[in-house]
Amino acid sequence: MSFAQIQSFLGDEAEFLLNHQCKISKDKIHIPQPNWVDEIFSPSDRNIRVLRSLQALFSQGRLKNSGYLSILPVDQGIEHTAGASFALNPDYFDPENIIKLAIEGGCNGVATTSGVLGAVARKYAHKIPLILKINHNELLSYPNTYNQVMFGSVQKAYEMGCVAVGATIYFGSEESRQQLVDVSEAFEMAHDLGMATILWCYLRNSSFKAEGTDYHTAADLTGQANHLGVTIQADIIKQKLPTNNGGFKTIKFGKWKEEMYTKLCSDHPIDLTRYQVANCYMGRMGLINSGGASGKNDLEEAVKTAVINKRAGGMGLILGRKAFQRPLKEGVKIINAVQDVYLCKEITVA
Repeated sequence: MSFAQIQSFLGDEAEFLLNHQCKISKDKIHIPQPNWVDEIFSPSDRNIRVLRSLQALFSQGRLKNSGYLSILPVDQGIEHTAGASFALNPDYFDPENIIKLAIEGGCNGVATTSGVLGAVARKYAHKIPLILKINHNELLSYPNTYNQVMFGSVQKAYEMGCVAVGATIYFGSEESRQQLVDVSEAFEMAHDLGMATILWCYLRNSSFKAEGTDYHTAADLTGQANHLGVTIQADIIKQKLPTNNGGFKTIKFGKWKEEMYTKLCSDHPIDLTRYQVANCYMGRMGLINSGGASGKNDLEEAVKTAVINKRAGGMGLILGRKAFQRPLKEGVKIINAVQDVYLCKEITVA
């Protein structure tokens, strides 16, 4: 996909998104680059096996050796119920088709459940980097809670040849402090065994909806969640794209400075996302934004999200429902369109 095609997908927002300059200068952040593992992780305390796993992830697919990542995540069968997730395309009840989509789409890796990988890992572990999502919030318990339960183990991920483990913490929930302990211990074990770590840094608290606005995707709250995530040594942070700001001020909790919203940020979506990057140790730990739910304009929305993430200094997208809830060729087209944004030299970091 050419730069002109990307511009056409952005429509009236093309100039708004492609010409913006961030409040936090790009000179202050670590921008994804081909030698990312050498520059960022080699000086760290990650052992040699972790470096090898990270390099395997960065060396796969259409974005190989670019410093950017395109990951297919499919854990919605547990997180959102299998029927609701796969009704639009029942092929994905069969776990092998999940892996096939990631390979056909040229992804760097595929993140999915212990059951999925247990069924197909022997056939595919040497063909595409596998990431085991070790915890989930299942929706069959009633009433549902904002809790994450371990469905898989770090040891099992190691035995199945995974290059990384992924986990979620619901920051702000009553259970979040125990999740912090559980995931921190799991990540330490994963590093010991030579696997990288990816953290879904999501927010969950009914009080984060205030004065008619949902602050679950506020830049200040999600930014702090990112900061907690990198503190427990997540190598990569997965976060929802920010849609607003001022959660701390409106909800009136935590600590904040007015400069957070004026000197470091604005209401522009790229500035909001740059603030998320800044909280990932100025980008030392890569920020991958989620692709969001599927809808009518998935291709355009995916391209827009990729442009915002890349220009903000992010590392890529982890896009699932927009791809697997449609026929294979259409899903591959959306995944490839996102990758084309990161391969397009005309789209620069703001």
